[in-house]
Amino acid sequence: MIIEAFLRWAETAKAEGRARAANALGRAYLQSAMSPEERSAAEMAMIYILDDSSPRVRLSLAEAVARAPNAPRNVILALAEDQPEIAGQVILLSPIFTDGDLVDLALRGSDVTRVLIASRGQVSRPVCAALAEIGGETEILCLLENDGASLPRASLKRIAERFGGQADIRGLLLARDALPSDVRHLLMRHVCDAMAGSGLIQATIDAGRLQHITREAGEAATVSIAGTVAHDDISDLVEHLRQSGCLTPAFLMHALCTGKVDFFAGAITNLSGCDERRVRSILSSGRTYAVRALYESAGLPHDISIVFVEATLIWREASRVADGTKLDNVSARLMRKFRVAEQSPAAAIQLLEMVEKLANAERRQSARDFVALAALTAA
Repeated sequence: MIIEAFLRWAETAKAEGRARAANALGRAYLQSAMSPEERSAAEMAMIYILDDSSPRVRLSLAEAVARAPNAPRNVILALAEDQPEIAGQVILLSPIFTDGDLVDLALRGSDVTRVLIASRGQVSRPVCAALAEIGGETEILCLLENDGASLPRASLKRIAERFGGQADIRGLLLARDALPSDVRHLLMRHVCDAMAGSGLIQATIDAGRLQHITREAGEAATVSIAGTVAHDDISDLVEHLRQSGCLTPAFLMHALCTGKVDFFAGAITNLSGCDERRVRSILSSGRTYAVRALYESAGLPHDISIVFVEATLIWREASRVADGTKLDNVSARLMRKFRVAEQSPAAAIQLLEMVEKLANAERRQSARDFVALAALTAA
């Protein structure tokens, strides 16, 4: 038979001839009409070639079968674990691999293997998840630059957790059109950490002042993220902020005072464990004692919950105005009410002072954005 003759010839042929023959054998297997016996013999011959001492021969076989959906699976899997030039042919191109195959290759292979997997035309969610968990910086950069990679939310967050401190990776994440808000917040914290760790900044700003600046910047950015989050994204952001210790009374009060009511309701739902519809009903129309009970079930202390109740009542009144302009005055009205009161709890005054700082920081950022936009328009 032809296959047997090929094997006898291969024992003495030079590498260049064996390489041409290996490529021809692969193409014949895929394209020629063969009997079952001939097809089985051809497959055995390809398996034999896998042990050829010349990489050129194995590369020629890989080039012949890499793109074919009907290539022998055992041959493809073996070539995928050959040296990088050979493995690259099949890992990048072969449709034979299952998600399980690629995950297994990523776990057992080298960083080069993982780069090849991350660079495939289509990378499924399970494979992306595996690479996000174990891949190094280079592999993650390849994955983020690959438009065919189906990166799920959890994988984006894991990448932000592992590599948010790397500027290139952070930039690629922030450039994504629909980056989840909890991932955006994680990256913001990495930026704050990078600022605090900068030698130049440390040399020009004393430690206490630097800590104050980075904390205020982080709080202002968090408020901004909370104000732009999509409704379907609220629960994930709230849970992320709760785990990060960011759902402080001052932050919640600022969200309420500035009309970020959807986010605020999501936060109270998370903290209280109550049904979301019930929380929204109490916030919009509940009696004073029901509102206060809701806030205290969310963990707010008694001497602070009264401030939240008053803020809720002021917000209800302000929200009835068609253009909503009175929302800007909620925190100011709270400050006036509790500062003039004879027995206002110290915790309440301290809370409102913190809210005032957050409000001032947000106004300053709004002013910067306004000036930048005006300058851009003028240009």
